[in-house]
Amino acid sequence: MSAEHATEAVVAGGRMLVALDIDGTILGIDGTIPDATVEQVRRLRAAGHEVMLATGRSWADTQPIAERLGLDSQFHVSANGAMTLERDAVAHGGYATRWIETFDPTEVLVSLRGALENAMFAVEDSQGVFKYSGHFPDGSFEARGQEVPFDQLLNAEATRLVVISPDHSIEEFTAVIERLGLHEVSYSVGWTAWLDIAPDGVNKGTALERVRRELGIPIERVVVAGDGRNDIEMLQWASNGGTAIAMGDAPQEVIDAGTVLAPDFAHDGLGVALSRLS
Repeated sequence: MSAEHATEAVVAGGRMLVALDIDGTILGIDGTIPDATVEQVRRLRAAGHEVMLATGRSWADTQPIAERLGLDSQFHVSANGAMTLERDAVAHGGYATRWIETFDPTEVLVSLRGALENAMFAVEDSQGVFKYSGHFPDGSFEARGQEVPFDQLLNAEATRLVVISPDHSIEEFTAVIERLGLHEVSYSVGWTAWLDIAPDGVNKGTALERVRRELGIPIERVVVAGDGRNDIEMLQWASNGGTAIAMGDAPQEVIDAGTVLAPDFAHDGLGVALSRLS
């Protein structure tokens, strides 16, 4: 989908499932959430629609955004689909893990370390705790993680493997990943040389399909919005009968996966797209 083929995101009918990416879609690089986004999320919730988050973030980094938006949704998806949380009044923080997918990152870690000199690695476990090797920018995992020697990242059960390679451009990084052929895991490359690796066949779309079935909402009543390469599978899933909103400043391959092109983030892209839902 290109800009000239953008269509209005109008969905008429019953209850909708609206799943939103966080970074670059809801949240700006400076940590702000546009007023237009807050207004439209509140409008949709007040109308009885299920509005939830679907993000690459861990749950510890997802929950504060849900709280800022006032979202007490039944479900949220984190770790790029490897973890789905369900509202639970008994659980600490009001949510408990409903579905979780893990993998052993050993083979991938060894391959990447050999191909990416000076890369940094972090492994997230099922509790959202990180072990990391190397100095990540802005102390990304220091608050709830432990710095360890590289070998201690091996032979783990991980929901997510994060790789940052500051010495490579995004094009170089992508080329290395493609050359390695990560066949046994799902992966996405972010705006910078940041790689998120999830269990094989697991992504935001697979997690949201579980949620959709659990809630009994038809695919025609599904709306998703995202801006990153880790949103492509989610957008493709929703486009099979539903509405897939790509942010206007997303990479072209992300835009191509959507059915609706929103304005860019700086021009209240998500708020504008959500305002067209009814």
